[in-house]
Amino acid sequence: MTDSSPAPIGRRRVLIAGSAAAAAIGVGAGTAAARPETTATGATAPAPAANAICTLTKQLTEGPYYLDHALVRADVGEDKPGVPLQLALTVVDRDTCAPLNKALVEIWYCDALGEYSGFVGNNGHQEPDNGTFLRGGVLTGTDGVAKLTGIYPGWYRGRCVHIHVKVHTGVTLTADGSFTGGNEIHTGQLFFDEKITQAVAKVSPYSTNTVPRTPLSSDGIYGNGGTAAGLMAVTALGSTPSAGYRGTLTLGIDSDA
Repeated sequence: MTDSSPAPIGRRRVLIAGSAAAAAIGVGAGTAAARPETTATGATAPAPAANAICTLTKQLTEGPYYLDHALVRADVGEDKPGVPLQLALTVVDRDTCAPLNKALVEIWYCDALGEYSGFVGNNGHQEPDNGTFLRGGVLTGTDGVAKLTGIYPGWYRGRCVHIHVKVHTGVTLTADGSFTGGNEIHTGQLFFDEKITQAVAKVSPYSTNTVPRTPLSSDGIYGNGGTAAGLMAVTALGSTPSAGYRGTLTLGIDSDA
């Protein structure tokens, strides 16, 4: 049960810089990868520098478990058991590093046992399947930040721990809590430091996942690409793994392409 869809998806190139780095002033050519990661706070973003240069990288595979038109909601957890997770994902224009307002950031991922809603059983565990858990998205604010909550992902055979992400612009929200229309401008994945995943894997119910876990270093899609491939800056919310984590990343896109 692996992500076998071809990559990249779509025509657009994408920048991914750790945390809110790309939204800062004065990003110089050749320096973006060496700049320290910072935390996206939701504060008003500074005016972009006229000569800002952002580093671009390819998009990543959508994988086989995407379902169209997820619910528009900030909390995707649906009371799924697991370690709490907060996400702050910042969307910026790759030319100016200016934040994009009203971009819909959509995520989907597996639960602690490696099961995706709508496909439960594919990782060898049987549980209720409503087709919606750990799926959803929210619109960015004027600061370009999309804030979502859920649980830390589990794992399934052949893949490291990850979260799938899409960015859409120009969507129309619908009365049933979903969205329609718009343009899909980015498809990618979010990744976690292996030391954090090792700690979480010892916590129930992750510890009951019967499938061998693929480490980040052996994942065929991540490819050791650091923040350029979606590796988030992750901070602990407490003194133990059970307290949860907060992950931040900036996604830069070519909004004119």
